[in-house]
Amino acid sequence: MATTDDDSRAGVLARLSATIEARKGADPSSSYVASLLAKGGDAILKKIGEEATETVMASKDGVPARVTAEVADLWFHCLVLLAHHGLSPADVLAELERREGRSGHDEKASRR
Repeated sequence: MATTDDDSRAGVLARLSATIEARKGADPSSSYVASLLAKGGDAILKKIGEEATETVMASKDGVPARVTAEVADLWFHCLVLLAHHGLSPADVLAELERREGRSGHDEKASRR
């Protein structure tokens, strides 16, 4: 069966997650991921906040290439956060799959 571009791109999250996992034990002076993980959860959350703000600003500016770049930065740092908590993109995908086909209003109400 031929691999489509979408199938290939979907694997990027898994490959990137594996790279982040591999860097957990790296020397913080030689790896950005290791340095961020070594600083702990607050540093990771700060980066996510920065990247989320930059994503909002890019969207407000309306430049598609910039929106894409900022969302990529945000997703990357979210992957680092997942690794910090011992989670993976598969965990998020499973949650999205669980919610699939449900009204957003109903799903949100079920969390109360």
